Amino acid sequence: MSNQDPVLFELDADGVALLTLNRPDKLNACSGPMLSRLAELYRRCDEDDAVRAIVVTGAGRAFCTGADMTDAAKTFDVSKSGGFDQFSAAGVSLPAFRLRKLVVAAVNGHAIGLGMTLAMQCDVRIFAREGKYGIVQVRRGVMGDAYSHWTVVRLVGLARAAEIMLTGRTFAGDELDRLGVASQVVPAAEVLPTALALARDTAINAAPLSVAVSKRLLWESSELTAEQVLHRETELHKHIMAAPDAIEGPMAHVERRRPDWKLRVSRDWPAWPKD
Repeated sequence: MSNQDPVLFELDADGVALLTLNRPDKLNACSGPMLSRLAELYRRCDEDDAVRAIVVTGAGRAFCTGADMTDAAKTFDVSKSGGFDQFSAAGVSLPAFRLRKLVVAAVNGHAIGLGMTLAMQCDVRIFAREGKYGIVQVRRGVMGDAYSHWTVVRLVGLARAAEIMLTGRTFAGDELDRLGVASQVVPAAEVLPTALALARDTAINAAPLSVAVSKRLLWESSELTAEQVLHRETELHKHIMAAPDAIEGPMAHVERRRPDWKLRVSRDWPAWPKD
């Protein structure tokens, strides 16, 4: 990997992977190679047990300003470049909500269009107060992408999703609390340290398999009845409670030491409960 890669990857000793969108001269506008590289690194993080939490951020003063509009007339024209049959609105082929690790968006500056919809795929979102944010696609003659009609509604509700996505407005950082979009809004200089601290605390103190199964159930829960959720919680508890981490967690807490988790997501993933 070199500093010229469209997405940089770092993994620290605690298991926190830092993915940095790396086109600062273009305010990290999305290119095909950037999105392909992001999907590749997401897949690596999901499969590698050494990775316990993930932080996604942008190089320079922006997180991601959406599709690269260097040639504006061709930005959304797929008719001459492979045709509609090959087009997908997914943005990135493996979305963050499908990863079996905590994914924190460290939105260090402007996130517009696809940049914002990619951030909304993450589990936790830390935004810079100084940035500008919006899912502006309806003002570009297209519509929200990257599963945003699913992620945004489930995260903020229909009325706020409509305000964000149907107006195509750009919002200041201070408005994100009202909209329910942000987990935290902090000064730009504090975004990455805040995100890394949260990810590191999770990587160390939360059992990897417990995080993985809880995350999947959280993201699918709105499509389930209360009884279906109870059934899945029960079956997943049976899988986890019979394993060493259910002893290690309480013991580490009582002894006030760092837990030594034994279960691995790649090896110990359960058969997913059926209704």
